[in-house]
Amino acid sequence: MNFPNESKAYRSARNKLLGAEKALRSKAEAVAALRRKLPAGGAIAEDFLFEEVRNGEPRKTLLSELFGAQDALLAYSFMYSPKMAQACPMCTAMLDGLDGNAPHVAQRASLVVIANSPIGRIREFAQQRGWSNLRLLSSAGNSYNRDYFGEGPDGNQMPMLNVFVRRGGKIRHFWGTELLYAKSAPGQHPRHLDALWPLWSAFDLTPAGRGKDWYPKLDYRT
Repeated sequence: MNFPNESKAYRSARNKLLGAEKALRSKAEAVAALRRKLPAGGAIAEDFLFEEVRNGEPRKTLLSELFGAQDALLAYSFMYSPKMAQACPMCTAMLDGLDGNAPHVAQRASLVVIANSPIGRIREFAQQRGWSNLRLLSSAGNSYNRDYFGEGPDGNQMPMLNVFVRRGGKIRHFWGTELLYAKSAPGQHPRHLDALWPLWSAFDLTPAGRGKDWYPKLDYRT
């Protein structure tokens, strides 16, 4: 390819970059293949009972009921505990985008967002953000967040994503974003949820990149 008025130096550098991009694509495919080949994970610690609102009415829902017609369940731990005056801006930015993709995800897997906060508080925040597709759950009455690393021993919230599978009537943990807990190299972005969060990938396409000090806000008008 040659874009209008590009120099030979640009094309040479761009072709070198293209080689690196192709290698990255191959590596991403290889990593995904390794993930799919994981052996059976551990059986769920318990059939956790969550609280949600369905058709305008509060109800209790078991983890086993969250799969619906699918055999895979993606469960994101949203950082919004009662001790937090505001929801995590980083989680919020990611969920803003995921809300739009939720109907597409539902064609292949079930998707839920879990926060250790009263369900009314979670829904109020969701309405403020305009979320209409995410299935929101409260884990305030169980130990899910602690058991599956969405919460530390001190109650500190973590943006953990876990995947569960249902096979032969049994539910097991399949995969979690353990990269969240793996120490990054100096100056390296954590990048543990890039695959679900196109915001950072968009920045990666620009000359300035992600930057060192920029982070999402709940409101850019202030």
